[in-house]
Amino acid sequence: MTPIIFDRAAVRRNRDRAASCVTHVEPILREVAERLLDRLDDTTRRFTRALDVGGRGVTAPMLRARGMHVVAADLSPCMAALSGLPAIACDEERLPFALHSFDLVVANLSLHSVNDLPGALIQLHQALVPDGLFLATLPALGTLAELRTALTAAEITLSGGASPRVAPFPDLRDCAALLQRAGFALPVADSETITLDYGTGLALLRDLRDAGEANAVAERSRQIPPRMLFPMALAGLAAPDGRVRTTLRLAMLTGWAPHDSQPRPLAPGSAQISLRDALWSDGSNRQ
Repeated sequence: MTPIIFDRAAVRRNRDRAASCVTHVEPILREVAERLLDRLDDTTRRFTRALDVGGRGVTAPMLRARGMHVVAADLSPCMAALSGLPAIACDEERLPFALHSFDLVVANLSLHSVNDLPGALIQLHQALVPDGLFLATLPALGTLAELRTALTAAEITLSGGASPRVAPFPDLRDCAALLQRAGFALPVADSETITLDYGTGLALLRDLRDAGEANAVAERSRQIPPRMLFPMALAGLAAPDGRVRTTLRLAMLTGWAPHDSQPRPLAPGSAQISLRDALWSDGSNRQ
């Protein structure tokens, strides 16, 4: 049974509320999307039918500018509408798309609040044609670590305990394994880091809210937090110059739907030359 880590109804409400103000964080979303879509320039394959999953009005126009027909999908109907038509509101854990509907799927900062991430990846794989490409970014372990530490320390000081206030993020080492488990060929997971610099801690919290990233952890406390929790935590975040810096560590994921034209490892025992001969090809008689 899939563990329930996120309150999906809360995720949708957060994104519904953020639809009217997500443009405030468009520079961050665009920067991440540009880094992800740069990978399209590394392949000679040309894509015509793309699915944008959770692009918050940023990714779909960038794909259309590359000449693609794009379908936008989001858990939030309000957020899906920002990407232009055709757009559909749907749950990433129960996608409505037929087999082999797209030759490119892009999920930019949109899969980290899915409870059944392996299941979602399998469905996205099935929506791709053979030799179709999957690109995604996920906030990885280390993202918002400074905020997580500051909130936990402040709440323990004030209440003697702490509830989860920042979502858990996957370890980068697990991401390539998730792609392979979902059936993707040639899976790659690499890391990029963006440091966010704010004049105040409140500006950081406002950006998280405007991006639709308010706390949706299923086990979050429903009680009103201690009055001094956020002032104390944000004071602990500030550097000597008064500014607040936090880290966005990105897992950049690439995987292909399998196809016969793709390179494959040789079968065990099929090599025509021994490793010993390959290493000693200079003709020396080493013992």
